[in-house]
Amino acid sequence: QVQLVESGGGLVQPGGSLRLSCAASGSIRSINSMGWYRQAPGKQRELVARITSRGTTNYEDSVKGRFAISRGNAKNTVYLQMNSLKPEDTAVYYCHAYVQIAASSWTDYWGQGTQVTVSS
Repeated sequence: QVQLVESGGGLVQPGGSLRLSCAASGSIRSINSMGWYRQAPGKQRELVARITSRGTTNYEDSVKGRFAISRGNAKNTVYLQMNSLKPEDTAVYYCHAYVQIAASSWTDYWGQGTQVTVSS
């Protein structure tokens, strides 16, 4: 089994910054990609940012230039640096990983979610 543990959410004023962290552990052979999704009340879950094992990144348009995703040296951790936060960034943020758990078996795993609230 694989676990994703997130940290770093909280309450911040507009224009402020937060850094989310996610660490994957368990029966992991390799990780193809890790990323962050978010879900605001009444809305569908959406991709915020993703990074592949080769370091390729992609971002949702509204966060480009404000958010930065990176992976730790151990490659089983992922970070999301969020700057210039706006009220519309308020959501529950979920860590995601696409993990190889056996020779021909890849599976999606999700963290439990961390609340980010941007409000004055």
